[in-house]
Amino acid sequence: MDDLTRAADLVAGAGRVVVLTGAGISTDSGIPDFRGPDGVWTRDPEAERYSTIGHYLADPDLRVRAWQHRMANPAWTAVPNAGHLALVDLERTGRVELLVTQNIDGLHQAAGSAPDLVVEMHGSIRAARCVSCGWTAPMTEVLDRVRAGEPDPDCPVCGGIVKSDTVFFGESLRPERIERAFDAARGCDLLLAVGTTLAVTPVARLAPVAVGAGAALVIVNGSPTEYDDLADVVVRGSISEVLPALVSG
Repeated sequence: MDDLTRAADLVAGAGRVVVLTGAGISTDSGIPDFRGPDGVWTRDPEAERYSTIGHYLADPDLRVRAWQHRMANPAWTAVPNAGHLALVDLERTGRVELLVTQNIDGLHQAAGSAPDLVVEMHGSIRAARCVSCGWTAPMTEVLDRVRAGEPDPDCPVCGGIVKSDTVFFGESLRPERIERAFDAARGCDLLLAVGTTLAVTPVARLAPVAVGAGAALVIVNGSPTEYDDLADVVVRGSISEVLPALVSG
């Protein structure tokens, strides 16, 4: 029995599935990862500074460049690929307890995943937030202000600095999201990790937590991960090709 068949059998036999996704599920939608050969930070080392809270707050010129960078983000024109749609198909079986994503692109919801089942651990580029008062708004509204001539738009409520509602380096993940994800991992009978190297904590710890609670672990990724040795089966290949076959059984 090959790896794909073994993985499909595990998915088909699971009653409580937690899905964990990373950047690899969105690369076939034209959204590059961060540290890969064609990654955002590989091609433009300054881009990492745009997402470092200390630099962002201290440097107005960097914020101006960051807003231009946001307007050019490929997420605005990307569409869900077959991998995202396969997870929607899996959800429709009623066996997905939670979909935990490290991505900020919103493509799971665009594909049809139920918003109340999606936990965006690192936030979403599709919303903007004031770092001072917590004001939030759709990112498209703030980008319209940039296009209208505001190079570094401030908060309309308190005049504070505005950023994307994503978790920057130097910021903490929201505790309620961590708690919900780990509670689900402890209660599932299968953790399906897709498109993630399982290297970024604490999210990567979902894998050993689930396995420690008795769940099976299936990893689908194009390259090795930190927890391949822990997995029941590892499937290599293009996620947009592998995942539909895995879910359909």
